[in-house]
Amino acid sequence: MKRTFRKDINGRIRSTNQQMIRILLLLFLISFFMSCSLGTSSELNAVPEAEISPTPNIPKPPDAKPDAELQKRFEQIAAEAKGKVGVYAMLIETGDTAGLNSARHFPMQSVYKLPISMAVMQQAEAEKLNLDEKVGVSKNDFVSPGQYSPIRDKYPNGTELSVKDLIQYAISESDGTASDVLMNLAGGASKVQLYLTSIDVNDINVANSEKEMAQEWKVQYDNWVTPEAAVSLLLKMRDWREWRAGADEPKEWLTKFMAESTPGAKRLKGMLPAGTVVAHKTGTSGSRDDITAATNDIGIIALSNGKHIAIAVFVSDSPADEKTREAVIAKIAKAAYDKWSR
Repeated sequence: MKRTFRKDINGRIRSTNQQMIRILLLLFLISFFMSCSLGTSSELNAVPEAEISPTPNIPKPPDAKPDAELQKRFEQIAAEAKGKVGVYAMLIETGDTAGLNSARHFPMQSVYKLPISMAVMQQAEAEKLNLDEKVGVSKNDFVSPGQYSPIRDKYPNGTELSVKDLIQYAISESDGTASDVLMNLAGGASKVQLYLTSIDVNDINVANSEKEMAQEWKVQYDNWVTPEAAVSLLLKMRDWREWRAGADEPKEWLTKFMAESTPGAKRLKGMLPAGTVVAHKTGTSGSRDDITAATNDIGIIALSNGKHIAIAVFVSDSPADEKTREAVIAKIAKAAYDKWSR
């Protein structure tokens, strides 16, 4: 009896172990097939999940329908710059488009403050940053004396500003110091680039800080964008869909700051009807040998018929004076406005 009892116990143990092995094997197979199906999309994005939080589900724009007549008008206006001009415009609600050199690389200059600010806003949405958090801005953070920085001029000994204030300075006033501090908060240029990849915006290259661009003329060309990519970036902004006068929700701050932007009053806005609301971001370089590398403006124009134009205009390597370069941008915006507001 004793031996039989032990044999029975051992048999039951072996049977239990076999059942446990079968269960563990089944769980492993289920886990394996689930990871394979989920892994495909993340591998295509090639963005580490721990570094970039999920982006909001934003509808894709309608299929584009190029407007040959408007493109011809863009070409006529662009000739006045005597340089390189890139344009891409889209009537957002219909998908109608018109472009000129729209897939060509152009130096961004301060236009790149928009993707930097968007990357910081994304981290705030993921609760990795607090928009009300105070950030120290020291003398070491200041851009060069020749670069524009109201923060440096107002606080020569340094200061503390909230993340929200830094974004407002970068977007509304195109402050170079604010931009560099925000880039550091985002984790550097490489992390901004990862953010752009995560929202499926290609053909934008964020490589250098404002300080670095001031050190050598050719460095500014490393921070480039195509007009098509600039419009794609505008379409990815969460807040323009909720855009309304006086809005003060976090998701609407970027558009609000762009609408309040003071630089570039004679560019996209320059020839539009009085009262037209334009949320935009400019970019401007210095000149060398009477050639100006960048005179840019990108933004969203609210039409009187309730529709919106997303537009990007880049004037590069132009010998024309500032008045002419800005007029080229204004005339292009007016041409798109006249065509699509009808």
